[in-house]
Amino acid sequence: MTPNGITPAGQATAGDTPEVRGDTLVRQGLIKEAIQSYLDAVTVPAASSLCLKLARSYDRIGNHSEACRWALSIVDGGDDYTAWQAGWTLFQRNVQHTAWPTARRTKVAIAGSYTTTQLGAMLRLAGARIGIQIDLYESPYGQYQQEIINPASPLYAFAPDIVLLAVHEGDVHLPEFSSDPTREVHTEITRWTTLWTLVSNQSRARIVQHNFVLPCDIPLGHLATRLPGSRYMMTQAVNTGLGQAAGTAVSIVDCERLSALIGKQRWCDPRYWNMSKQAVALDALPLLARHTAAVIAADVGLSRKCLVLDLDNTLWGGVIAEDGLAGIKLGHGAEGEAFVAFQEYLLKLKRKGVILAVCSKNNHADAIQPFERHPEMRLKLHDIALFVANWTSKPENIRSIADTLQIGLDSLVFVDDNPVEREIVRKFLPQVDVLPMPEDPAYYVRTLSQYLLLETASMTAEDSERTAQYQARAHIKALEASASSIEDFYRSLQMQAIVTPFEETQLPRIAQLIGKTNQFNLTTRRHGMSQLEAFVKDTTYVHLALRLRDRYADHGLVSVMIARHDGSTLDIDTWLMSCRVIGRTVEATMLEHLCRRARQLGCTSIRGTYIPTPKNAMAAEAYAKQGFSRLDSTEGVETWTYDLLANGPPTNPFVKSVDFWEQADGQS
Repeated sequence: MTPNGITPAGQATAGDTPEVRGDTLVRQGLIKEAIQSYLDAVTVPAASSLCLKLARSYDRIGNHSEACRWALSIVDGGDDYTAWQAGWTLFQRNVQHTAWPTARRTKVAIAGSYTTTQLGAMLRLAGARIGIQIDLYESPYGQYQQEIINPASPLYAFAPDIVLLAVHEGDVHLPEFSSDPTREVHTEITRWTTLWTLVSNQSRARIVQHNFVLPCDIPLGHLATRLPGSRYMMTQAVNTGLGQAAGTAVSIVDCERLSALIGKQRWCDPRYWNMSKQAVALDALPLLARHTAAVIAADVGLSRKCLVLDLDNTLWGGVIAEDGLAGIKLGHGAEGEAFVAFQEYLLKLKRKGVILAVCSKNNHADAIQPFERHPEMRLKLHDIALFVANWTSKPENIRSIADTLQIGLDSLVFVDDNPVEREIVRKFLPQVDVLPMPEDPAYYVRTLSQYLLLETASMTAEDSERTAQYQARAHIKALEASASSIEDFYRSLQMQAIVTPFEETQLPRIAQLIGKTNQFNLTTRRHGMSQLEAFVKDTTYVHLALRLRDRYADHGLVSVMIARHDGSTLDIDTWLMSCRVIGRTVEATMLEHLCRRARQLGCTSIRGTYIPTPKNAMAAEAYAKQGFSRLDSTEGVETWTYDLLANGPPTNPFVKSVDFWEQADGQS
């Protein structure tokens, strides 16, 4: 130390940590040196306090991109409300000066029954961390019903993509006790579902509803659980009823479960309610914002879809090549039971549509032994969409997995017990999310359950068949490599398609495709369930859904078209195709059926629009390849036309297809 008490730059005192040295350097005004000390202190995930220090330091030297990155990293570092609040301020200030990447831009209207200003800021920070730029509107305090009922309200003038009903238990219209709880619960559920209907009828917004946190201050005490007519039990019934009524049109954020995670006394602090009508305590807002942002991400198609799994010390304890089948820890003892529990949780994720892939540094013959022969192994080879075990680097193998399954790297989550392998993947594949796995396998399930980007907006029949469909992709990739020509490859697939107008049972899957399809999506217009139902009822719209199967699998519903009949023209509003069948000539079949329908309606042309996004560049030539002529290009948005009189409907010799309207005409 110098006589004035200041430590010279770079000189450490006994017991100093890198973070403490960084604090000292900041006080000395040596910001760049402080940044290096802070970086030396970083672990994954870094504590929110350390992320905030880095964000502030980069802000001071004008490095706007790094200031943004570390401000958003606060979201991963914990639930410190003060850090989140400061992080949002820093992000707002710096993002204006840098080209920060955004995967989605979404307009969210918060219709709240309590003060939501702080929630709005937290939600925008959590959304930005995922890649969603949230433009926000907040209803005035307690005015959510009036704004939803009034079609001329500022809420509808905002034209939201999502309406978030941020409501609390105090706004549930239930008595403290009722002799007719069934009627009371039904009335209350009807009140909320009526608001949902009004939003759907008067806007194109999807609804996200916070359900109700049961209070911990119960006059009836434990007796309340024995009385169906108690407000406590009726509120539980309302939560259950709203979940059942939501179907695929409304997303629910389970606030009752979230409050249990941190404790109800922490969730609702009466001081905040008395001072500012803040129903959710400030300390609980980061948790609520993170989960709400994850649900919104699922609604707009930003969920991750594939877990890439290591094997040794990840799915079982020990190293299969060294310990042998009898020596690995699986099923017996505390550690073995932990690995079984982790596998069982992975199976549950698979059943809801998450793809499982294996990426292991191992001899292939050793790696598959537990899947085939170990009696405690819960995962089997048929549960794995793609199994890669070799001595190639994991980044290279992960790239190959993404390429074979035909999904983006930003759809993958890497799960590996080895911190070195995790860091290599973070460095060379930044698009891939890497789980920070704990040392004790007992906490593997909890770690994975707390990873929120596996949220899904709905579950469909196709989700349960997803593994088989992705296994088929691997077979098809191998077939393509061995084919003598692309034409022979197409013919060898023996593809069959059926094209129909939208059916009611298909709408959840169609909404799911529209919400998450990015690569082959000509306009990227995100229509929700209410808009799809309106298209079905509107006779000026033509809508097509295509199911595809081949010699390897039934791929289910994989392509959607929506077009508006405008005089002699059919104008394509939406044209998209699942990435699982890109490069299979399905787009030609879809256009073939649209042209047939257009001619039946007396149209002489089809008009199409291409709106470029960061992810749909591969579809830029879709219209040109199908014989369209470009009419106009304004600020990157292209308009194309197809002359039905000159060209007639195209044909696709590689897909045998059935046309719904031709069937219907034949039957009549």
